[in-house]
Amino acid sequence: MRQRREELGLSQEDLAARLRISVRAYGNWERGLVKEWTDRKLLALAEALEMSERQCFWLFRVMVDRDPPSTWRAAADNRLPEDPAQRDYLVDYAALMEAVPYPSFLVDHRWDVALTNSAFDRLFQSVRPHPTALPDDNFLRFVLFHPDAAAVLEDHEPAWCVPLMAQFANALEATPEDEGLRSIRQEIARDPFMEAAYRYGVPHWLKTHGSEAAERDGAVRTVRHWDPQAGLVRCRIVAESSRMLDAMGLTRITLVLSAPQGPAAGPARGGSAPHRQGPRLRAVPSMGD
Repeated sequence: MRQRREELGLSQEDLAARLRISVRAYGNWERGLVKEWTDRKLLALAEALEMSERQCFWLFRVMVDRDPPSTWRAAADNRLPEDPAQRDYLVDYAALMEAVPYPSFLVDHRWDVALTNSAFDRLFQSVRPHPTALPDDNFLRFVLFHPDAAAVLEDHEPAWCVPLMAQFANALEATPEDEGLRSIRQEIARDPFMEAAYRYGVPHWLKTHGSEAAERDGAVRTVRHWDPQAGLVRCRIVAESSRMLDAMGLTRITLVLSAPQGPAAGPARGGSAPHRQGPRLRAVPSMGD
């Protein structure tokens, strides 16, 4: 609750006003000092915290170990399966992911994120709110469009943006009518630098490095550890699935972090990352190439 409130830039006083309760009462809610979590309280909390249906689902699961009422629907698209057996599987899978010390998350073919673990949340804890590109909402949008992405993902443009754009191009070619992918394509087209990188930089990069360089499983990257004393750490990307995840169209991505490579540079934890006006990819060949 506190993390979501802080993501929205709200104080306890703000939330108490939204809920029409006292600040002391809300403080007790946030500390878990509640005699009974009723549907009315949880639904009011989900609305006050501007939660998506997915977030409301996990709020109910964490607080009362059951799904929210079927009559409630948030504005955001539902990413959770309708099949009760698949939902139960995801609940148990969440426990499995939570036992892993490395950042881990589930994504679909649009890079929409269905589930994250605590290590993933810690890795991206300094990322500021964004209307469309939060890392636990759509990972591709985060990498391409969030101004804080480069503060967490080292060698952001060549190591993260370009390979993901190559994967995106393949996904769009396979399902050109997919509205989610088309929306991302339109956003790329609105930025001339990003559009140039997509149309010219990615083909040039694939010609130079080979199509296997765009594969996510096994790729080695570098990230900035959430502990400022750790600094930069090597990160191997492991992509895997299972029969049940395949049936739901989901893939698990785990970022296996290795030993620190040196002291942190740049903003300390809790500090603000430098603002950027928008993506400015340099991975575009000169006109003579």
